[in-house]
Amino acid sequence: MASTATPASEEDYLATVRAAQAANWPRDIPTDPVYPHGEVGITDYLRKWAETQPDKVFYNFYGGTITYGELDHLSDRFAARLAADGVAPGDRVAVFMGNCPQFAIAFFGILKAGAVHVPVNPMFREHELVYEMNDAGATVMVAADMLVPLVNSVRDRITLNTLYATGMADWVPETPAFHCPPSIVSDPSKAEGAEDFMAAIESCDAPVPQIPTDLDAVAALNYTGGTTGMPKGCVHTQRHMIYTAATTCGIGTRTGPGDMSVCFHPLFWIAGEDMGLLFPAFAGSTCILMGRWDAVTFMSAVDRMKPNQAGMLVDNAVEVMNHPEVGQYDLTSLEKTRVSSFVKKLNREYRARWKELTGATMAEAAWGMTETHTCDTFTTGYQDDNWDLDQQPVFVGMACPGTDFKICDFETGALLPLGEEGEICVRSPSLLTSYWNKPEATADSIRGGWLHTGDIGVLDEMGLLHFLGRRKEMLKVKGMSVFPAELEAMLGRHPAIIGSGVVGRPDPDKGQVPVAFVTLAPGAATTAAEIEGWCAREMAVYKCPEVRIVAELPMTATGKVKKEELAQLL
Repeated sequence: MASTATPASEEDYLATVRAAQAANWPRDIPTDPVYPHGEVGITDYLRKWAETQPDKVFYNFYGGTITYGELDHLSDRFAARLAADGVAPGDRVAVFMGNCPQFAIAFFGILKAGAVHVPVNPMFREHELVYEMNDAGATVMVAADMLVPLVNSVRDRITLNTLYATGMADWVPETPAFHCPPSIVSDPSKAEGAEDFMAAIESCDAPVPQIPTDLDAVAALNYTGGTTGMPKGCVHTQRHMIYTAATTCGIGTRTGPGDMSVCFHPLFWIAGEDMGLLFPAFAGSTCILMGRWDAVTFMSAVDRMKPNQAGMLVDNAVEVMNHPEVGQYDLTSLEKTRVSSFVKKLNREYRARWKELTGATMAEAAWGMTETHTCDTFTTGYQDDNWDLDQQPVFVGMACPGTDFKICDFETGALLPLGEEGEICVRSPSLLTSYWNKPEATADSIRGGWLHTGDIGVLDEMGLLHFLGRRKEMLKVKGMSVFPAELEAMLGRHPAIIGSGVVGRPDPDKGQVPVAFVTLAPGAATTAAEIEGWCAREMAVYKCPEVRIVAELPMTATGKVKKEELAQLL
């Protein structure tokens, strides 16, 4: 129920919210971030665990393992190799591959060298790759061998000086410990023009650079789409990383050295970076790393390895529950399952079925964005009698300790009473420092220390956050963010297209599908199918739109496409 009282000031508003949160904080949940080894860098956590449990497995990759001691040593070697290559603190290093242990070696080695980690989506095509490499100014890249031909094809258009290649499947034993899909492949013959990553670091005898951890130095550029064109690099630091781990592992998932999790989220995606890189290294736990989502692999891994934690999309859990082979696997080792509601939403039926299958209670994970390192709330402690599921709209829980929310009017920025819908604004120790090389976008989004998200939400009378949707045009295709403005900018590169407008149509399997309405230059002889083929060559597969050719686009007086009229055409 909405309060009718207009907040007198931001100070009074936050005092009211915090008092409500304190009164409704779940029992036995810490009220401060939990730092087992102190507020130090994630690289320091890796070193600490390598000292105290060197033989503990960090990753199990289809039965191929890398221990904490091995990961610490190999990432030291890569840091030394980077320094020998002339990489200085602050220089950007790109990582262009899917999930595999080498990704972690590269990630921690880059940070140990004081350099900046730039994860690049391995589904990118030429134009997307060129844009991100040049925007970041990355001069060194570690790539999957299968992607080296793509890198070589744009080598003369990017800032790259040094290229290393590695095989994603190189860590998989001849007889995998659990099901390994054939898509986890390597092909060394495609790595021409690149130096072998593992051979290069294992043969390097240069000293490890002794660079003290600066928690506030730029550590990563995590790219997110934007409504003004091409993606923006979110500047993140090790302080952002360590705070996210301290609140999530200490509060949201309650993870420690005795736990084992399953991660299939892409490590280049910030949610995957959290779950597959930061959280294990912070908690000292073991991660079963999957190269990609595959229901049989997931069931096989749980059955054989007996992990007690899993992070999934609701869609993944439903696929497992509906799988014809699910009865062949024992999934009862799972004690905690955190899910994200994208296409399918968590409900009583799914929770009951998952509980019957595994014994674990599915709980919504968190609200968050790439800009905030994704984990700004938690729902732990609100599942009794399905209380969380009875809250409407989507209940995303309590703000993590140290994080503040306020709800403002989209147009005026005025504070809104508790219970009223408006723009979610957040400030947090994990909030991005800026958008890389984009001061105007930074100033527009971060005002007075608050990120104005463009998301619609409610803070209720208990101080709990509810997410209603995105006011921005962003689409979600199989959980991946797709921004119409980015697609429109890319479609503008097609020689026959003179105008476009992209909207989303609902899809039962993908959540949404982008649909591009395009107008053609006079005399252009092309078809929608031909343009779709061009898109398939130029864009990541999940971004590729359906194309509809129209004589003209509905426009406003100021020259903007009327998206609501395009939506009606669907």
